[in-house]
Amino acid sequence: MVHQSQLCIFSKLLFLGKLWLCLLLTEGLKGRAKVSGFSVKGPAQPIMVLLGADASLPCQLSPEQSAAHMQIRWYRAKLSSTVLVYQNGQEQGGEQMLEYRGRTELVGDSIGKGAVALLIQHIRASDDGQYRCHFKDGHIFQEAIVELRVIGLGSAPHVYTMGPEDRGIQVLCSSGGWFPKPRVQWRDMVGVKLPSRSESQTQDGDGLFHVEASLVVTDSSLDNVTCSIQNPFSGQEKVSTIFLPEPFFPRTSPWKTALAGTLTLLVLLLVGISYTGWREHKAKEREVKKRQEESHETEKMKREKEAALRAKMNLKAELERQKALYNEDWKKALLYPDWRKEHFQPALVTLNHESFHQNNSDPEREEDVREETRVLLCNKQGDCNLIKLGQKEFTSGRHYWEVDIEDTDEWTLGIYEKPTESSGLLSHLPQRKFSVLEKKRCEYRALTCSPQNIFLEEPLLIEKCPRKIVIFLDYEDRDISFCNMTDGTHIFSFTQAKFSGSLYPYFKLISMELSPSVQY
Repeated sequence: MVHQSQLCIFSKLLFLGKLWLCLLLTEGLKGRAKVSGFSVKGPAQPIMVLLGADASLPCQLSPEQSAAHMQIRWYRAKLSSTVLVYQNGQEQGGEQMLEYRGRTELVGDSIGKGAVALLIQHIRASDDGQYRCHFKDGHIFQEAIVELRVIGLGSAPHVYTMGPEDRGIQVLCSSGGWFPKPRVQWRDMVGVKLPSRSESQTQDGDGLFHVEASLVVTDSSLDNVTCSIQNPFSGQEKVSTIFLPEPFFPRTSPWKTALAGTLTLLVLLLVGISYTGWREHKAKEREVKKRQEESHETEKMKREKEAALRAKMNLKAELERQKALYNEDWKKALLYPDWRKEHFQPALVTLNHESFHQNNSDPEREEDVREETRVLLCNKQGDCNLIKLGQKEFTSGRHYWEVDIEDTDEWTLGIYEKPTESSGLLSHLPQRKFSVLEKKRCEYRALTCSPQNIFLEEPLLIEKCPRKIVIFLDYEDRDISFCNMTDGTHIFSFTQAKFSGSLYPYFKLISMELSPSVQY
């Protein structure tokens, strides 16, 4: 008795637990339906589209409401198989599958009412199947399934005889360009279905089907048979009929033989006419395609020229803008030596080419020639200077000159200052003051010196060996600047307290000859 009472109490508790669980599930489902706030509807029937045409897959929110602020995603079997993503008022192409790029578009003319459509252009066989229309608003999302059926109508069946087979005649029927897999049916001249002996279907790289079926006709009373190929989705079919020649059957009849021969000739004539027309059609197609390609190429060249002209004009405008900024404060800008030249006068200088080539023409005797040249030049000129000034010495103004120093391992380049006549030291070389750059093998330095003293010596780090150097002299601002014309960089500037005499260009293919107490 006690045991039965315990079982009764346990049963009641189990019933109450199930009832409580059902209430929780019911309330949860109601809460979820209340939170979702919308559903998504698609067309009830599949959308059928011919191969190569454009397809529009519609989708609608219910109840009617704006979807402009939502994320709209079209995808295939899974979320990662993205066909199109619409978010923040525009399409997002980052997740889109490669086969849909450039072929899809969201038609959102009625997006304010929750109605959108996915437009797929140039439908392929691979586009066939289900698409999911997914709306997401925050953490809430709903979706609907839209089915697209691609219809590919292939070529007209090609029916021909293969010869005698099993006391009859074998007939083959073939056609290509179908999608999906078509149905093949043989019929006699009154429409009775005939079973195929064999049938094979293959799929090409574009997913289209090529079908081939065979039939053995043993009934000699049949004058012709028909091969029909039908698309299973649309029900559309293409039909071809072949007349059967009498000689393939046991009974022979002269008039049937003649008829068969006549029909064969007619068929050959028709084939010949068709082939000629086909060739003419293909020739016209090639001509039209050629003209279209020429037109596209001309248009492409025109666009490229226009783009190049715009780029040139933009570059010119940018250069003019930069040059205007440069000219506003060119004294502080040490780059762009070509622009800097516009503020200076070119100096009339000439190079002693005979001495230059004598010192720099034979690499195998470089060291001996350098020493011989050092003696020869210094004996002839006193200071080894290779530059001659074809105008009055510099006593004012801004001047510049350029010197080519390519393939030269040792040189000295700059200016020297000669005291005025009032000092009484004009003829004495030791009184000259030099402001020069000097190269010796792979080392560079800047010097302000006389043959007896060094007033300034600063090693220089030059990354790209200069082939040509331009020297800018600003007498009033007491500035001497050197720029590398090879890469347009600034090398060094001498700023003087003042100039006490006349200035002359200076260049030699040997380093400075200083007294032993100041040599480096």
